[in-house]
Amino acid sequence: MDQLITKYLASITLGEARAYKNITVFPLFTSTNHGPEYLTLKEAMESGTFTVTEVSEGGTVPELKVINKGDKAVLLLDGEELSGAKQNRVLNATILIAAHSEVIIPVSCTEHGRWSYTSDHFADSDTMMAYRIKLENVRNVAVNLKRGMRYHGDQGAVWDGIAEMADEANVHSRTGAMKDVFETRKNDLDAFLKTIPPYPHQKGILVFINGKPAGMDIVSSESACATIHPKLLKSYAMDALLDKKRVRKVKQTDVERFLREITECQEQRYKSVGLGWDYRFEAPQKVGSALVSDDTVIHMAFFAIEEAEKAGYMSSLSRRRGYRVN
Repeated sequence: MDQLITKYLASITLGEARAYKNITVFPLFTSTNHGPEYLTLKEAMESGTFTVTEVSEGGTVPELKVINKGDKAVLLLDGEELSGAKQNRVLNATILIAAHSEVIIPVSCTEHGRWSYTSDHFADSDTMMAYRIKLENVRNVAVNLKRGMRYHGDQGAVWDGIAEMADEANVHSRTGAMKDVFETRKNDLDAFLKTIPPYPHQKGILVFINGKPAGMDIVSSESACATIHPKLLKSYAMDALLDKKRVRKVKQTDVERFLREITECQEQRYKSVGLGWDYRFEAPQKVGSALVSDDTVIHMAFFAIEEAEKAGYMSSLSRRRGYRVN
């Protein structure tokens, strides 16, 4: 691994875990890594200086246009959802949008049954892709980057993941929208948020579901973490709600193994479509990504891979449906 990445990983410390039902969340802290100032998607949208639109009147599924008229950079997180325009989309990578700039960003559709305008601009949907779907999307984007296909995902796999989640949640959405599933289970998800609020100075979370590692996300800004904490937690909590396995106590050895195996990942580096560099990590039981700008790890995420998820991933690779508009 890059020395900057390994040094940063070594600086991360875990706080006291909080548990609710079958989920256990460790807060992540680090006293290093003070980087550039930026706004989150939510903050930028509320400021009125940041807009997201279709790339043209006709639109194209895997791309959107963002315009930042503000004086600060804006951080868009991998898996964050934008709602409106011709269909809801999620980010395929974490991107730092420079102040006073316009960028075309890579996305995937999360609303299979709509291709018509509901608004001119997108809004922050207050939703992040459920972590198991995001895990597979991270892997597919990494494969496509290796093949020179930029930050494309596997649109068919995303739609399949959303359909499976909706079926497990017993939710029917007229347009196959991921957001509808989250909204239907809002009361259940709010209970997780109430029980597991962020700690002061927290910068990320490490999550276990049924005693097994799921994943971690960490950002460089304490204020950004406080803002995105609800989205991140709901991303994992949705899968916890739908996981019918028996609850298992988290073992300290499992925590140590997860953190150790992260450092054993193979690494690839690509130029981000925004500021900085996009790092991709891969190991037999892990997959991850990081955005680095100005010698600062702006965002880092790692996910654990179970055998069943490996099988599903290989199936999606063989399928390769490509992009459709409805």
